[in-house]
Amino acid sequence: MIAVEEALHIVLKERFALTETETLPLQQALNRNLAKAIQSPINLPSYRLSSMDGFALCTHDFQEYQLKGEVKAGDNQNPDLQPGECVRIFTGAVVPDSADAVVMQEKIKQEGNTITVDLPIYQGQNIREVGSQVKKGAFPLEKGQVLQASGLAFLRSLGISEVEVIRVPRVRIILTGNELISPDEPLTRGKIYESNSVLLQIALEQQGIQPQLISFSEDSIEATTSVLENALQTADVVLVSGGISVGDYDFVKAALGNLKVETLFYKVRQRPGKPLYFGKKENAFVFALPGNPASTLSCFYVYVLPLLARLKGGQSKGLLRVKLPLAHAFQSDEPRALFLKALVKERAVQILDYQHSSMLVSFAKANALVYIPEKSGAFSEGDFVETLLLPNTILT
Repeated sequence: MIAVEEALHIVLKERFALTETETLPLQQALNRNLAKAIQSPINLPSYRLSSMDGFALCTHDFQEYQLKGEVKAGDNQNPDLQPGECVRIFTGAVVPDSADAVVMQEKIKQEGNTITVDLPIYQGQNIREVGSQVKKGAFPLEKGQVLQASGLAFLRSLGISEVEVIRVPRVRIILTGNELISPDEPLTRGKIYESNSVLLQIALEQQGIQPQLISFSEDSIEATTSVLENALQTADVVLVSGGISVGDYDFVKAALGNLKVETLFYKVRQRPGKPLYFGKKENAFVFALPGNPASTLSCFYVYVLPLLARLKGGQSKGLLRVKLPLAHAFQSDEPRALFLKALVKERAVQILDYQHSSMLVSFAKANALVYIPEKSGAFSEGDFVETLLLPNTILT
């Protein structure tokens, strides 16, 4: 059994970026990682633009200027202004080549076609210069960068309509357990409704990955070996739910041994999720996750997510980690490290009730995990603890 930090180090050490790429329209590239750096084909902005509604001036040594027309956004006119002349201009409009400053409309007095500027004016005032955001030929976005809505909009502003991205990892989810049934079946003695498929599928879809679900109920070494062998032939990452503990009907560890999967670690000094397995065979990785839902999701966020991010070409270590004050005192007598479901609210974090690995109710209310290292002891209200923010959590 190894420590949390050692296990995470092993996961990150084994990373490699997938080499296959695909070219997608921008509308389909959300959350994808760039396969190569983006070189700007144009200056941005491509023309001098006004950053204000106001007046574009050809400056001189006096305060009065004669109005000679207007330029609005989208116009292609380029009036030739003489010193002491100006045009009405609007935000985003191209500044005439002969103008050297823009003054805000609130800062002038106007009488007919004469405006008076009663404040200092400096060259380039309120003008967005050519290439002030990005120079033509520059590389504003790096290889591996995750494309969010803002990044896709930025590429569109460069005149780019499609982008080369690293393909998403192929992930196979394998469910084990004779006791599992689907929600459309009647609940009978000894059976439970299976939830880990929904849990893992949606967690993966949040990362832009559409997994393949493989479900089987026969708890035998032969069936387990066969299903794992088929999954390893087509997947980059195989996620096994359940069957990794030491019970008489937990066959996953033995099946992985039969298939010559290299064990990178097995069992971590943590709660929940102690019987976590991580291994690889050639270029395929295997996580055998504990079957209890809270354990499954905790292990996914802490260990699986960082590996997937690296396979996609990024450098993320998983969930965002921040230090937040506890909203209450907390005592841990557990010798293992803890990942506790928690609620971040008003810049403090509250550890929730119902922390047992089989209980999803606290996870359903949580927006974070609090990490308590091994043998940490007591915490007072206001003590800062390491907090892992679950996807879509916003600090307020």
